[in-house]
Amino acid sequence: MTNKARLRFAPSPTGQIHIGNIRTALFNWLYSRHIDGEFILRVEDTDMNRSVEEYEQIIFRALSWLGLDWDEGPQKGGDFGPYRQSERKDIYHKYANKLLEAGKAYYCYCTEEELEEMREAQRARGEMPRYSGKCADLSSEERAELENEGRKSVIRFKVPENQTIRVNDLVKGEVDFESDGIGDFILIKSDDMASYNFACVVDDYLMNITHVLRGEDHLSNTPKQVMIYEALGFETPEFGHLSLILGPDKAKLSKRHGDTFIGEYREKGYLPEAMVNFLALLGWSPPGEDELFTQDELIRLFDIGRVSKSAAVFDVDKLNWMNSHYIKEADTERLLNLSKEYLINSDLVSQEQLEHDWEWFVSAVDLVKEKIDMLSELPPQLKIFYGDDVDLKGEEVEFLEKDHVPELLSEVINQFNDLDSFEDPKAIKKAVNKAGKQVGVKGKQLFMPVRIAVSGQMHGPELDQLISLLGRERAINRVNSTLSQIQS
Repeated sequence: MTNKARLRFAPSPTGQIHIGNIRTALFNWLYSRHIDGEFILRVEDTDMNRSVEEYEQIIFRALSWLGLDWDEGPQKGGDFGPYRQSERKDIYHKYANKLLEAGKAYYCYCTEEELEEMREAQRARGEMPRYSGKCADLSSEERAELENEGRKSVIRFKVPENQTIRVNDLVKGEVDFESDGIGDFILIKSDDMASYNFACVVDDYLMNITHVLRGEDHLSNTPKQVMIYEALGFETPEFGHLSLILGPDKAKLSKRHGDTFIGEYREKGYLPEAMVNFLALLGWSPPGEDELFTQDELIRLFDIGRVSKSAAVFDVDKLNWMNSHYIKEADTERLLNLSKEYLINSDLVSQEQLEHDWEWFVSAVDLVKEKIDMLSELPPQLKIFYGDDVDLKGEEVEFLEKDHVPELLSEVINQFNDLDSFEDPKAIKKAVNKAGKQVGVKGKQLFMPVRIAVSGQMHGPELDQLISLLGRERAINRVNSTLSQIQS
C-alpha cells in the first residue's frame, strides 16, 4: 500500500475528448502534483460497442500535448494494472461473486420489453421509474427455468431500504441521497462486462485511489458507488464534483458555442501553456488578481478548497487574449516549427523554401507574431512580405494624394539604392529619415507614405524591420508600383 495521495483521470474512448474532460484531467493532475501525490490514467472502455482505439490515442496525445504526464497507466504500466477496464473482466466477476454470496446482489433475467412495461406502469402511477426488484428473490429452480428459455442475465445490486447516503463532497459540501429513490442497479451487464459504477468502485479501491475529482454530472452516480464500497467493506475515497462549464449565454457548453474538443484548439494553433492556464481558471480561483500563470505556479497555488461550486463560463475572447500573450512571449523559432503545416497548406511557401530560408522566416514571424491570437492566423500576416505590387485603396490612396508624396517616394528609392547593406534596420531608418530631410518632411508626413508604399497598409509591423525583410529589390519595386499608381 502507498501512503501517497492518488488521483486518477478515467476517460472513456468513445469519441473526441471534450473540453470538460480535459479540465477534469487538469484539476486531478494539478492537485496530485500540489500535494506530492500520484496521477493515474485509466481507460474506462467497458462500452465495447463504442470504445475505439483511435479515440484512446487521441486522449493520450491530448494529455501529452498539455504536459499532463501520468505516473501509471497505459504506455507506462505500474503496480496496479492492467489500466484498461476491458482487461479487468475477471477481477470484476470476482467481486460480483462476493456480493452474490453475501446476498447483496442477484441475477436478473428481465427483458428490455419487460423493463419498459415496468417503467411505463410506474410513470402512469406518478412514480419515478426504477427497477422493481422483480428478480431479487428467484429460487435456483426459477433461475434454471429462465436460463433454459435462453434468457440472458445481468447481476443487480440489492439497494438497502430506508438508508440515507451522505457524501462530504470536497466541492459541493455535504450532499444527502435517499436509497429509496434508487432502484436495484446493474453491476454486471448481459455482455459479461462490468457496469460503469461497479468497475469504477473496484478499480478505485484496488488502485488505492484516495481522491475522486470529476464532473458534477457524475454526482448522481456517487450514492450507488458509496453503497458498493460499503457492501464490499472498502474504504471510500474523498469525492469532489466539479461544476459544469457553460457557454457565454449560460447554457451548457456545446457545439453551438464553438469548438468543444481539445483537438480543435490544437489544430487552430493554440499553445498548450495557454490552454492549461485558461482551463485552470474554469472553476478555480487563484489568490490575488493575477490571471497568467506558468505550470509550476499553478501546481504551487492549486488548492481544491478554491474550486467554485458555481458553473464556470467558457469565454473564448479571454482564451484568445491569453493565447496571444503566450505567443508574444514564446520563442519565435518554436512558433515557426509549430506553424509549418499552416504555412505549407496555405500555399504561401513550400517545405523546401521554408527550410532554405529558415532564418528569414524566423525574423518574419518575430515581426508579426504580436498581431495574431492563434498560429493558424500566421499565413495571412506573412502575406505582407509577398509580391512586388501594392494594392492601394480608400484611406491609403487619400493620404498618398498629398503634394509632397511623389518627391518623397522618389527620394526614398534613391536612398535605398545608395545603401551598402539592406540587412540593418537601423541603416534603413536613417535612409528614410534622410529622404524626409531632403524633401522637408518628418513624423507622420514622412513615415506614413513610406509605410503605405511598401505595405499597402497604414498600420503594421516596425517599418524599418519590415523593409529590411522585404529586401532591397522588393522594397524598391513596391515603392515604384505605388508611384505609378498615384501618378497615373
